[in-house]
Amino acid sequence: MTTATPSHPYVGMWVTADGRIRHQLLPNGRYDEARGRRESAYQGRYEVSGDHIEYWDDTGFTADGDFVDGVLYHAGMVLYRNQ
Repeated sequence: MTTATPSHPYVGMWVTADGRIRHQLLPNGRYDEARGRRESAYQGRYEVSGDHIEYWDDTGFTADGDFVDGVLYHAGMVLYRNQ
């Protein structure tokens, strides 16, 4: 797996259709997830390999997801790039 770089196409903000869940994929391989009004609810690192993403939360929680046709499918959620 490789850590994201500033030019990686998936770096940026990803949100659910209702805007409740927001994933900020940072260019340094870290992420910051907001839930509702709770900013920085979860933080950790991520790695992207092809169209697959692995997350390691700072508390030890792990998760993964896949990018398909410009949509992020992660832990039962569907997130779209915030334009």
